[in-house]
Amino acid sequence: MTAASARPPAAVTFDAIGAAYQDAFAASEPHRRSLDRLLARLAPGSSVLDVGSGTGRPTAETLAAAGHDVRGIDISPVMVGIAARQVPGASFECADIRALPLPRARFDAVCVYFSLLQMARSEQSELLGRLAGALKPGGHLMLATVPLEVEDVEVVFMGQTVRATSFSADRVLALAAEAGLTVLDRDEVLFTPALPGAGPEPQLFLHCRRAD
Repeated sequence: MTAASARPPAAVTFDAIGAAYQDAFAASEPHRRSLDRLLARLAPGSSVLDVGSGTGRPTAETLAAAGHDVRGIDISPVMVGIAARQVPGASFECADIRALPLPRARFDAVCVYFSLLQMARSEQSELLGRLAGALKPGGHLMLATVPLEVEDVEVVFMGQTVRATSFSADRVLALAAEAGLTVLDRDEVLFTPALPGAGPEPQLFLHCRRAD
């Protein structure tokens, strides 16, 4: 077994992609609208967990610049290194969120932008429930995904062959409800990454709230 094969596939994928991911996706207007909705509801100095923090842009950078206490978690050490350099106002940790203990009622907000797609369906459901539990009562969870009914399909993403799993928009909404979350805003868009030859992809942005 090689060192690469022993590592989680998402770590291998995003180590290889690195800063190119930011170039392709960080300017997304739907993503920034989602962050604006969150910022409008956060109290000053809120604690935020950014799951799949990538290069730190735009999520951690935007929230830290607004004065919030941001903790980023990413499975890719390359991404964590880039984020730490680019966003010194936030803290970043290389870890697999599936295995990371999450304190109950710790965060005012949790951001989960496109970081579930290489997990099995059971893992996505279980993690969403744990992330909801990590929110303080009344806390906010921002979730973005590609709303397609696919399971363990092979796709080529930014030159990397990956296996992707997702749910339809209605099933994502059902998962949020099962996790004890109320959906405040729903934004379904077609977004074209800044990549040569890229076509539009469906994206779903949810702004959810944990009950008081």
